[in-house]
Amino acid sequence: MTEYENLSLHTPEEGILVATLDRPDKYNALTLTGFPALSAFFRDVAADRSVRAVVLTGAGKGFCSGLDLEDAASLTSYSANKYVELQQVLGAVAAGMRRCTTPIIAAVNGAAAGAGFSLALAADIRIASTAAKFNAAFIRIGLTGGDVGSSYLLPRIVGLGVATEILMTGRFVLPEEALRIGLVTSVVEPADLMESALATARAIAANTPLGIRLTKQVIQTNIDASSIETALELESRNQTLAVGNADMKEALAAFLEKRPPKYTDR
Repeated sequence: MTEYENLSLHTPEEGILVATLDRPDKYNALTLTGFPALSAFFRDVAADRSVRAVVLTGAGKGFCSGLDLEDAASLTSYSANKYVELQQVLGAVAAGMRRCTTPIIAAVNGAAAGAGFSLALAADIRIASTAAKFNAAFIRIGLTGGDVGSSYLLPRIVGLGVATEILMTGRFVLPEEALRIGLVTSVVEPADLMESALATARAIAANTPLGIRLTKQVIQTNIDASSIETALELESRNQTLAVGNADMKEALAAFLEKRPPKYTDR
């Protein structure tokens, strides 16, 4: 895989890719050119069948503090047309993460603020360390609480009322509350964060590649389904595709024979 601005990559084990936002001196703040780089990364991940799960985390003490303040200061000079174009670039990251058929686990090691909050929200699973905290920082600097997909994603994760309060106040949500409201699936000590995220990635990667891709698709689509009948139609289509896949036969045989499966993704 190619190199991406302020993003370091490594593969700790087969099928699992760890992507680390790597500007620790800036709490991994994103530059205006860093957003397109992230979009390109998730497009490339989606096209790489060897990657079965991605763990997204931050270097140093922060997960991601959002847009770099030096770049943010330049926004007031933008024309309306130029700013609309920029918003499309920023929002493309969250949309790309949702479209990416590879599961994304956010290992939130520190502050996830502003656009960093949205990155965490756009992941499929969020695991937080006890040092993590979350906030919609946009509202605190004169913008609105909805940016980079936060107004779409957060209500679907924690519910409308809680999401409204978080987005309108810009206050920090700490780990204990994040777990209680369902913003994260677990909270662990900082030293245990990466192993916890990798354990989840392993559990996902143990299933068939097609099954995982279609499961992410059906969850993303059916959360907005107009009826149970519509949701069932997509589930039926996906199960029909899966049952004809060679990996389904292998998964069933491995389960019955109590051995690790060997998938071919065919």
